[in-house]
Amino acid sequence: MNANLNLSATMAMQFVAQLLSTVTFSTQEDDAEFGKRVVPGELRGWLARLRLLEGVPFSYLVADEQLLPRESIRFFYLDRAWTDALVQGALGVGTVNSSDRAELAALYRVVRDELDEEERRVRLPGGETVQQGPAGPVSGFVLRSRAVAGWPGLHVRAYDRELGVADDAAIPESDPRRLKLLRMERLAPAVLLVLFDGIPAVVHIEEPRQGIQFGVRLSPVGGDPNNLQAGVKARNAKTALDTNANAADLVPVPFRPGSPGVIDIRKLNEALLAAPNTNMEGSVDGAEFALQMLRFPYRQVFGDPSVNGAPPLVNVFRPTLALSVAKLATLFSRS
Repeated sequence: MNANLNLSATMAMQFVAQLLSTVTFSTQEDDAEFGKRVVPGELRGWLARLRLLEGVPFSYLVADEQLLPRESIRFFYLDRAWTDALVQGALGVGTVNSSDRAELAALYRVVRDELDEEERRVRLPGGETVQQGPAGPVSGFVLRSRAVAGWPGLHVRAYDRELGVADDAAIPESDPRRLKLLRMERLAPAVLLVLFDGIPAVVHIEEPRQGIQFGVRLSPVGGDPNNLQAGVKARNAKTALDTNANAADLVPVPFRPGSPGVIDIRKLNEALLAAPNTNMEGSVDGAEFALQMLRFPYRQVFGDPSVNGAPPLVNVFRPTLALSVAKLATLFSRS
């Protein structure tokens, strides 16, 4: 057992001794929500967090940095057999003799059933009830991005089926299709770990809704993802509505010569005044400029692109391998 799991052998022995004595003398813990429990509350909570990978060294989750490059996300399934073995190993540290090990082995099924419910209580919002019954599959993702460091309060929401609405649609928090989050934690300033109680069909990662910001949109020029053009979507100064919903109609944002990233405010104001249907006359004041530059929280949506009409990935990426007949003849010819 790795020392980074933060459970010394002495603590484990005390926990297991408490567990075995609880069963032996039938002094079962009374849980107000679930009734009688065999595993002591402190041990039950620690093991539930352990099953959610709390305290597990990061090198066990991502073996090599190249598996999680910068600006990447990796979705995965959590192997229940692995986490069950992790719990058994943690409890096994506290056994002294073969009698202890045999008695503990007989309790593994009971321990597992109680942890199935306990792990849903680790991250339970106030006012919600705990889902009972056997635990289902657990999935999740590891995200490495500047967005994690820049917006520590990122929102993550997952749904068990396609929503049938636009990607930017407002969805109630109480939507029954939404999956519970079992764990959401920053493992490093730019690394986020999320575990879902189930397998999602759609995942939303969204900037915090509590704030507003100014910003521009970046669009590829001529379909080249390495050549981006900054632009803003013009709004009507009287109604605050977009003048045109097409992304191609963005007002180009000019930058100062020799100063990348520094907006030329005067030229941008002139471009906004020249844009149709903005209802701005003469000059752009501070309030009108703020209205044009205001950007609402961005939402990144992950799901099956073929559901929304995009071609399946198998038709987009077709890896091929070919060698010419002349090349093969050269490789296999005898000298």
